[in-house]
Amino acid sequence: MKSWFKMIFKTVKVFILFTGCTIIFYYGIMWINEEYQGYHKYDEPKGAAVKVSAPIEGEESTWFDRLILFYLNGE
Repeated sequence: MKSWFKMIFKTVKVFILFTGCTIIFYYGIMWINEEYQGYHKYDEPKGAAVKVSAPIEGEESTWFDRLILFYLNGE
């Protein structure tokens, strides 16, 4: 009979630990989300920003060239 109580007690301890860690993780993710909610990453840059990439004029690329470029650069 005591072994059943020990097993149930250990199971409840693991359940409480798992639930507590899950709640802490959830509120941590919510806190990070709130921190970055007001961050506008698509705003126009300030200062002397220069466009990094531009298509080459006079050269027309095919869909296959664009696909290979995507696989090579990940863009």
